[in-house]
Amino acid sequence: MKKVLLAFGLIAFLGAGVFAQEAKPAAAATQVQNPNAPTMTFQSDVVDYGTIEQGADGVREFKFTNNGKEPLLISNARGSCGCTVPTWPKEPIKPGESSVIKVKYDTKRLGAINKSVTITSNAATPTKVVRIKGKIIAPQTSPVKETTGTPVEN
Repeated sequence: MKKVLLAFGLIAFLGAGVFAQEAKPAAAATQVQNPNAPTMTFQSDVVDYGTIEQGADGVREFKFTNNGKEPLLISNARGSCGCTVPTWPKEPIKPGESSVIKVKYDTKRLGAINKSVTITSNAATPTKVVRIKGKIIAPQTSPVKETTGTPVEN
């Protein structure tokens, strides 16, 4: 009898778990899209630094426009590592207006750049990822001119 009750309890427990899993997608499917929601349209999703010298200015801009019918609010912008620091507008961007997200990369690091910035907003697509790329090289130094010959005496 104990085995029958234990088996029944186990089946009931597993059945409840299966129904709970099926309920989540159905609830997500009922979300309604706002046809007036703001949209972020970027001039470019990638900013190419090209090849720059170590210690050069690492600030670049992503220009975008709100093509929706409601104000756009950017709640966060996060770099993929500590070397990539974004700055975004805190005030609402009205429909039809443009603004920029500035990204500062730490150019003390040598080598290839391939980083992302994740932007979170109230746009129809709430998360947008943009990228920076390029290459940091060691600074060019001019060769020291060597003098040959005998020193001049006065």
